[in-house]
Amino acid sequence: MQSGEDTKVLVVLGPTASGKTPLAIHLARGYGGEIISQDSRQVYREMDIGTAKPTLGERALAPHHGLDVVSPDETWTLAQQQRLTYEMVAQLRRSGRLPMLVGGTGQYLRAILEGWTVPEVPPDLELRDALAREAELVGTPTLHARLGEVDPEAAAKIMPNDLRRVVRALEVWQHTGRKLSEQQRAEPPPYDTLLVGLTMERAELYRRIDERVGRMLAAGLLDEVTELLEWGYGWELPAMRTIGYGEWRPYLQGHASVEECAERVRLNTHNFARHQYVWFRRFREVHWLDSSSPALERDASCLVERWIAGTPGSSDH
Repeated sequence: MQSGEDTKVLVVLGPTASGKTPLAIHLARGYGGEIISQDSRQVYREMDIGTAKPTLGERALAPHHGLDVVSPDETWTLAQQQRLTYEMVAQLRRSGRLPMLVGGTGQYLRAILEGWTVPEVPPDLELRDALAREAELVGTPTLHARLGEVDPEAAAKIMPNDLRRVVRALEVWQHTGRKLSEQQRAEPPPYDTLLVGLTMERAELYRRIDERVGRMLAAGLLDEVTELLEWGYGWELPAMRTIGYGEWRPYLQGHASVEECAERVRLNTHNFARHQYVWFRRFREVHWLDSSSPALERDASCLVERWIAGTPGSSDH
């Protein structure tokens, strides 16, 4: 981790389809920045269209890091993401570049900016599947109550219906015999951060999401899913269950139409965007900008310039 109070780190966050990539590229080109992706799905190679990964043309405009890190059948943990980001921030600052954390995975951003101590426990897919099946039978709140018996502090921070986080906390407990809450102490890194958040009216965001799903289909999303399956990446993999991929299983197995599956992608992405806002509400000191405004780039540039110059009041988020 880079030391020194002058380690400036620019953060661009926002829900899916809110325009983070074009704004980040604009700011990177204007202020000598390089982008460190904070997207939990864009780490996977060969999964380009369904994850809305920056195109090769966009990457040519500004350096990107943290993309295409692992294969779809490999795991990528929060601890690995945190370590990669800290190393890249230090490297970029040594070279005189501005590190930019860009993405919509709120957990990644919080772990990095708050300096979580993340348990080095790899995913146990068999245990996760067993707990997921149990949740289908008895309900996620029942698993949450079980977590409350072994780790009440962790349970208090997790919503009763947040199956993924409940399962992770139980997984850590089972593999280490230690409470997740005891392993998640925080020591924030010495960064001078500016957080720029993108938002817009919910109806407009959903319209953008729907349009993007249409562009994904036109760009060959179904071919991408089919090729992944042909290369041996099965539906059981977490990467293949993510939004944009898992919804196509009924179509490819002859149980649904293209439009039915496309609608499921749209609706699941709407729900995902709402979930992202839940995470973003936990961040303090975010400058929220309307990403549908024609003045977006100008307003964001003004924020960055004041922050870089250390203008009094520029950190009053």
